[in-house]
Amino acid sequence: MVAQKVVLITGASSGIGYQTAKKLAAQQFKVYGAARRVDRLAPLVQLGVSPIYMDITDDEAITKAVAHIIEASGRIDVLINNAGYGSYGAIENVPISEAKKQFDTNLFGLAKLTQLVLPYMRAQQSGRIINVSSMAGRMTTYMGAWYHATKYALEGFSDALRMEVKPFGIDVVLIEPGGIKTNWGIIAADNLKKTSQGTAYQEHALAASERMRQLYSSDKLTDPEVIADTIVKSVINKRAKTRYLVGYGAKALVVLHTILPTRAFDKIIQKLV
Repeated sequence: MVAQKVVLITGASSGIGYQTAKKLAAQQFKVYGAARRVDRLAPLVQLGVSPIYMDITDDEAITKAVAHIIEASGRIDVLINNAGYGSYGAIENVPISEAKKQFDTNLFGLAKLTQLVLPYMRAQQSGRIINVSSMAGRMTTYMGAWYHATKYALEGFSDALRMEVKPFGIDVVLIEPGGIKTNWGIIAADNLKKTSQGTAYQEHALAASERMRQLYSSDKLTDPEVIADTIVKSVINKRAKTRYLVGYGAKALVVLHTILPTRAFDKIIQKLV
C-alpha cells in the first residue's frame, strides 16, 4: 500500500486556503490546515482536515507546528504556502513598519516554514512546495508598491528554490491568481483609504480605493474554488507546471504588461485601480 500523502497548507481558515484544504481532503490526502484562528477551521475538521495553529510571522509557532506534523504523520509531502495579505498605500505614506509586516507575512514567514520542511523532504527524496503568489508578482497596480514588492520577491525566491532543490527530488510550483472573490480587495481598499487621509495623495488614493472596492464587490471576479482546483491539479499532476496563471484579468494583464510600453501600461492601470 502507498502511504497517504501529507499536505500542510497555511491560511486555511478562509478563501483559497479553505477551499483547497477541503478539496484535498476529499481526494484522500492527509491535510493539516494551518491558521491563526483555529476556530474557523471547525467546518474543515468534519471533512477530515486536521487543524493546527500557526502564526506565519512567529518562528516558535511555525517550529512547533512542523514538529507536531512530523511526530503525528512522520512526513510532509506537500507544502502549500498560501497565507498572505495585501496592504495598499502611497510609498511616501505607508509606514516602514507596515511594509516590514507585509514582508514578514508574505515572504520571510513563508521562507522560514520552507526551511523547516525541506530537511524532511530531502530525507524522503521527494516533495512539492506550492507558493501562492499572484499576478501581482508579474505586473504592478496603482498604490500597491509594498504588496507587489513582496510578490515580485516571492517569484524570484521560488525560481531560485526550484533550481536548488531539484537534485533532491523536490519540485516548486507558483500559483498566480488574478482578481478573486475574497475580502482581500476590500481590506486593501480600506488600508489605502486609511493611509492616505490628509496627505498629498488623498484625492487620487481615495478614487483608487473606491474603484478597488467596486471591483471586489462586483460579480466579475473569480471564485476561490477555481484557484483551489488549480492548486489541487498542481498537487496531483506528476509533472506540474512551474507556473499557473489563473483567474480574472491575470493572463490579459500580464500579456499587456509584457507587450506594451511601460508608460502606456501605467496609464491603463491608473484607470483600472
